[in-house]
Amino acid sequence: MRRDKINYYLDLAEVVLARSTCIRRQYGAVIVKNDSVVSTGYNGAPRGRKNCTDLGVCLRESMGVARGERYELCRSVHAEQNAIIAAAREETLDSALFLVGKEAATGDYVENTDCCAMCKRTVINAGIKTVYERIDKDNYRIVNVEKDWVEGDETLPQLNYKNM
Repeated sequence: MRRDKINYYLDLAEVVLARSTCIRRQYGAVIVKNDSVVSTGYNGAPRGRKNCTDLGVCLRESMGVARGERYELCRSVHAEQNAIIAAAREETLDSALFLVGKEAATGDYVENTDCCAMCKRTVINAGIKTVYERIDKDNYRIVNVEKDWVEGDETLPQLNYKNM
């Protein structure tokens, strides 16, 4: 049976995540516009820097940092960011991003895969309209960036300037 198009692109993102150098969670991202792959990205240290796989340690893991917290301690550039960096803005406007995450230790899909707040802002600025997040081999969540990531929700941190 022929694979549906969304799962086809998610399958490509899953192949891309095999290049991840994170020893905690591996992510792959593919940007698609007009049914053509624009760019790919996986999470890993900035170019020319040592990866966690080279060092044999994840600082966040060794410190017991919970998922979604203290990203400033992470050596990796996220998969979504790397895919956006590799593309021209004209190519990302009105495009779709396909995201897959797996636990490095088990190979299981990351439960509730979602772009972090930092990546959400990057996706918004890139003009990406839709994000497809893999739940399991055949199921996914669809995020309409304009409607689902609205200002005032947890997507963008809100500052209370009165108390600053």
